[in-house]
Amino acid sequence: MFCRKRHVVNKVLNTYTLPTDEQKIVKLVRSCGNNLHEVVTPEGEKFLVTMPTKFRNYLWVGRGSFVVVDPIVEGGKVKGEIIQLLLKEQIQHLMDEGVWPDSKGFSVPSLEKPKTNSDSNKLFVNTNSPYVDYPSSEEESSDEESEDEDNSS
Repeated sequence: MFCRKRHVVNKVLNTYTLPTDEQKIVKLVRSCGNNLHEVVTPEGEKFLVTMPTKFRNYLWVGRGSFVVVDPIVEGGKVKGEIIQLLLKEQIQHLMDEGVWPDSKGFSVPSLEKPKTNSDSNKLFVNTNSPYVDYPSSEEESSDEESEDEDNSS
């Protein structure tokens, strides 16, 4: 079992093939369960794709990942099968070859140059909980002082 996992992972990490004419590069939008994933094309078309059995127990794909999909002709709801998971190096290779789709939603933030050098961009942001901006204690104390001055006048 371990040998098969090593073979599958090695194939995913070291495969730099270009997609054929019928294959598409798509972005994963969400996981629907039962090894089904909703994807979006550069044109904005959304459809379901399936994860093949050889990848199911060995690879994890997350929201925002890029994959190469082979279309299923007879598919009703499920219109494709994941052929390859694209990692940063493979995406860079596709960009160098001129095969990467030119779409705003398909820009890869990790490959783009950072706009600022601040350390706050490197901090982890938890997107699972809402952001609440609490006033700092300095602002509260200055508000109280101004109220005291207004009351004494």
